[in-house]
Amino acid sequence: MKRLLPFLFLTLFIVSCKSKKTASSKNRQTHAVKVNTTAKPTAEAESIVKYAKTFSGTRYKYGGTTKKGMDCSGLIHTSYKKYDVNLPRTTSTLKSTGDWIDLKEVNVGDLVFFATKKNSRNVNHVGIVTSVRPGNVEFLHASSSRGVMISSLAEKYWYFSFVQARRVL
Repeated sequence: MKRLLPFLFLTLFIVSCKSKKTASSKNRQTHAVKVNTTAKPTAEAESIVKYAKTFSGTRYKYGGTTKKGMDCSGLIHTSYKKYDVNLPRTTSTLKSTGDWIDLKEVNVGDLVFFATKKNSRNVNHVGIVTSVRPGNVEFLHASSSRGVMISSLAEKYWYFSFVQARRVL
C-alpha cells in the first residue's frame, strides 16, 4: 500500500498538468476571408436563399429533399427547384455546374464546395452563400451531425475545407 500511494499521487499530478483544448476554443479560431462586399445580390438569389433558410433545423437524412430530412445537395436542389432553376441532385455533379468564381467574388446565392474528409481534396459537401460581409462569408448547409444550419467560412474547419465557389444564376 505504501508503494501504491506515491505512484497514485504522481499519476494524479501528471494528469492534472496536461492542458486540454476544448471544442469551444477550436470554434473561436477564425480566419479573415477577403471578399468584395460592393456587389449586390440579385432578387432571385435572395428569394432562393430566403426559401432555403426555411429548412433551418431540418434533420440530416442522406438522400433527403424534404422537411422530414435532407442532405447538403438535397437542400441546394430543392431550394433552386422552387424557383425553376434545375440543378443536379448530387454534390459530385453540382461541383462542375455553373461558373467557377474566386472566393473574393462570392455573393448571396452562390454555391461553396468543401472537402471534409481527412487528407482529401475531393469535394463531398456543398452549401449556399447566405451573407457576405467584410472578412466573413456565411453559408447554409446540411450538416450530418446538426442538420440544416448556417456556418461561417471564417471558422477554422470550413476555412481549411473550402475547395471552390460556383455561380449558377
